[in-house]
Amino acid sequence: MSPLPSPSTLDELNNFLISVERRAFKRTAFAVRDEDSALDIVQDAMIRLTQSYADRPSNEWPMLFARILSNATLDWFRRQKVRNAVFQNLGDFESSSDDGDGDFNLLDSLRIDDPGTEGAEDTASRGETLKIIEEEVGNLPARQREAFLLRYWEELDVAETAAAMGCSEGSVKTHCSRAVQALSKAMHARGISL
Repeated sequence: MSPLPSPSTLDELNNFLISVERRAFKRTAFAVRDEDSALDIVQDAMIRLTQSYADRPSNEWPMLFARILSNATLDWFRRQKVRNAVFQNLGDFESSSDDGDGDFNLLDSLRIDDPGTEGAEDTASRGETLKIIEEEVGNLPARQREAFLLRYWEELDVAETAAAMGCSEGSVKTHCSRAVQALSKAMHARGISL
């Protein structure tokens, strides 16, 4: 058993977990489509990081946590498959030679976390648009959704996303490109231009 980290390290780890909690929950809720399960998965991932990697340098925590969260989500799907004999929405893990990077950041275009001094009508409109985007992100195939959320929600680069997903950088680019194209098409079909 490894020695307990120092109180300052524990404080730093606690601050890190607080900073990623909301995004991790949202990402997981998109994947599993059940808020209670998403909360359990995120909490499990946080516990695993704390138990196994608290002594690692803090700059390694984001990648470690992303990988742990991805693995915990996959474990949840595996358990669901065994329980229900149905493998829900995990997609077909297809790969492609498409090299599009998909650098368009759909979430940034809405300035989600910074409403500033906009009026009530703008706030309501932005809120409705965000709900539509969340719905459409939830409709993406699982691997596209995971790549999109890691790249644009978690702001990982292509290499970090590939490591977190356990796939090649080319697959990440393909999944992101397809996700952005699908989201753009869905938004256009709903009369929303970004």
